[in-house]
Amino acid sequence: MSDLEALRRTAERYALGADRRDKALWREVLAEDVAIVGPGFAISGLEANLGSIDHLAHAFKATRHVVHDMDAVVSGDTAAGETRSTAEHRMTGPDGRDVLLVWAIRYQDQWARQAGLWKFTRRELVVDWEEVRPIMESRS
Repeated sequence: MSDLEALRRTAERYALGADRRDKALWREVLAEDVAIVGPGFAISGLEANLGSIDHLAHAFKATRHVVHDMDAVVSGDTAAGETRSTAEHRMTGPDGRDVLLVWAIRYQDQWARQAGLWKFTRRELVVDWEEVRPIMESRS
């Protein structure tokens, strides 16, 4: 697997971990000293960031994170780049019906290769826009 493929896999494992509320997946892809920052928050350290999984479970009924594309530059055992994603958050709207809060995200990422694996050392979540969509229930 090329470095760029491995970096993308790291982003995809991060997304899957968020959606499954799986801290073990995040342990695979986050460095001990990772910093994750975004609108209104900054969290440093692996254990503190694992707490974000609990917040997701409390704040939203479900989430779906999709990694669209990535532009990264590898320099030895470090890399930097941008990962474009969409995050969908199912929640109860003001009228009591479920809605989808959708974020168009550009992660500003930094990685380090540690013991042969790429791990995030920093993720800055930039939300380009958000929208709220009604949810149409499946009729199956």
